[in-house]
Amino acid sequence: MTGNHRDTSITRRRALVVAGGTVAAGGLAAAGYQAAFADDATTTTTGSASTASATSTSGECMTLMSSVTEGPYYLDGALVRKDITEGKSGVPLTLRLTVVDATDGCTPVPGAAVEIWHCDAWGYYSGYTTANPGGSAPAESEDGSTANDTTYLRGYQVANVNGVVKFETIFPGWYTPRTCHIHLKVHTGGEKADGTYEGGKVNYTGQLFFADDIAEEIFTLEPYSKHSGSYTTLDNDMVYDGGGASSGLLTLKAVHKSDPSKGYKGSLTLGVDPDAENTGAGSGGGGTPPSGAPGDAPTGAPPTDSASPSASASS
Repeated sequence: MTGNHRDTSITRRRALVVAGGTVAAGGLAAAGYQAAFADDATTTTTGSASTASATSTSGECMTLMSSVTEGPYYLDGALVRKDITEGKSGVPLTLRLTVVDATDGCTPVPGAAVEIWHCDAWGYYSGYTTANPGGSAPAESEDGSTANDTTYLRGYQVANVNGVVKFETIFPGWYTPRTCHIHLKVHTGGEKADGTYEGGKVNYTGQLFFADDIAEEIFTLEPYSKHSGSYTTLDNDMVYDGGGASSGLLTLKAVHKSDPSKGYKGSLTLGVDPDAENTGAGSGGGGTPPSGAPGDAPTGAPPTDSASPSASASS
């Protein structure tokens, strides 16, 4: 499969809209960016104000994007929390995402739950810490952190009245044969329970991407530089299809331009159809994960090459 693959069962109303710079001037782009980079993502405003600030005057405010595979490294039961690092070392990344309803003038979707998960600086995922990331990397256990091997770098946030969620994490590393990326799902209709998010349905499954020049600079820094090998650029990735922000490419801003180790802020606006359902299982591009399949799944059997399409696709 390639990143340009589209599941024909996915209709326009089952697609997610992703935007950053594709919105009409004076509309959602400025409002969404400002809302996303507010100091506190839990700050609320009046309903009328939030609706006005996030509504595009054009009616059709973004470019539609189909879901892609969730990959083999997904785990149920991620915690609802803003900081997902658990002590994992890496360049700080503040991620702010704004969820809007693409079927209703791009008004905010308060209560939408955004779930993300990604690998650590050396390419390891929690729950699959013995999977070979490719190239040459230390064992995951050598990072010296206190992270829980089944939960680190995974989490949910529930959107405020402006549709905004915020995560504190680290810049992801890489593994063969994928470029640097973050997975995400947008859920609606569920609720927080026992520290996680339960019920409802998944409206979208996708991936977020990073500009090559920024990623490659980050990977020269510690601890990323301890993972050597052939990094896959965006042009050669099997999932990213070259569409820029409409394909999940984040807008990144350095905290200190002269010192990338101080971290980045990443933003993107996500427009969903709250009536749609698309888990991403089996759709989009993919390929086999490093060494055939990840291992050490905390529950159940790990995915294998002969498993379902979503299990055998690379994350």
